[in-house]
Amino acid sequence: MAQLRSRHDCHQATFGVENSENVNSYTLQRSLRVVTYNMHGFNQGFSTIRDLCLSVSPDIFLLQEHWLTPANFNKFDNMFPQYFTFGNAAMASSIERGILRGRPFGGVTFLINSDLRAVTRTVFSSDRCVIVRVLNYLLVNVYLPCHGTENRRGYII
Repeated sequence: MAQLRSRHDCHQATFGVENSENVNSYTLQRSLRVVTYNMHGFNQGFSTIRDLCLSVSPDIFLLQEHWLTPANFNKFDNMFPQYFTFGNAAMASSIERGILRGRPFGGVTFLINSDLRAVTRTVFSSDRCVIVRVLNYLLVNVYLPCHGTENRRGYII
């Protein structure tokens, strides 16, 4: 790995920013408004997210239990166009097995303000845990159900 000689070099290496005009010292030290929320289903929780967008204007939402299938994941993009979405639909494996039985479950997602797209990188993604880096922040979004899931012990952090 090349030796980093300045803050600018470090920022380029970390975020892959090619044009120094896109990054300045203010960006490196910017604070973020972050909200975490368990939606208990997209249809039940989206109105709260919408209200928070209008009242608080968070930079980032960490959302759990949206219960969306991969085919419906675009609902986030349609309802919140000022944000880009990154996350997982935990329902994917259930849908792949055939007809859905029981109630929907899981799903972790980030809604990140589109202005931060150039300084956002994915670190890790699975059905129950998504980790992203935004500016100098490492954000971890985890959904760990308390019971009812056979493999939940494998997610202890």
